[in-house]
Amino acid sequence: MDYRAFTNDSLTMLYESVRGALLSDDAQKAAGEPPRFRIRETPDWKQHAGNLEAEMLKRGMYFDIIDWSEDQGRLPL
Repeated sequence: MDYRAFTNDSLTMLYESVRGALLSDDAQKAAGEPPRFRIRETPDWKQHAGNLEAEMLKRGMYFDIIDWSEDQGRLPL
């Protein structure tokens, strides 16, 4: 995919879509359901997010990095 062809807003939307799919999968797993998007099980998702990050960094864009750790949504005890 040619990430250079996307606008800044488009890159942000694509990146936030990855984050949303990851959060959705985590919520489904926590509820005992199979993940819909299989983000953690499909390496191409992480590569796609990394490519988006690289392009956004080249452009000097500010964004919150996706936390890929399994305990992403949990508070420390």
